[in-house]
Amino acid sequence: MTHKILIVEDEMLVALELESILSDSGFEPVGIAPDLSTAEEYFGETIDLALVDLNLRDGLTGPQIGKLLSEKGVTVLFLTANPRMLGDGISGTIGVLTKPTDSETVKSAVDYALRIRSGEAVAPPAALKLFG
Repeated sequence: MTHKILIVEDEMLVALELESILSDSGFEPVGIAPDLSTAEEYFGETIDLALVDLNLRDGLTGPQIGKLLSEKGVTVLFLTANPRMLGDGISGTIGVLTKPTDSETVKSAVDYALRIRSGEAVAPPAALKLFG
């Protein structure tokens, strides 16, 4: 089964790099959402995981998008240069990776999040700050 992943990122070069990393790792990127209204277009689709930046084209809407996706059963990982803005985290979301990051870190965090989603007990990668 191919896992479907939504990328919520307004910096197109970063979003395309994430899309490439995910595709090369055997995942299925379902789209790139640079803001809340675009992200909402994907809310009706089956999504396993979302990688969500905080500051988007329409402002600081990433936390809201993460919360909304989480409420729809999507596993959420934040990816931001400003992890402190999340404080202790957002209910229902897993954690945060600090940008910039590399492809191996992204892959290990995505793998961890998807394995946790399926109920496996696995250790988190060192670069991932968990919430809760």
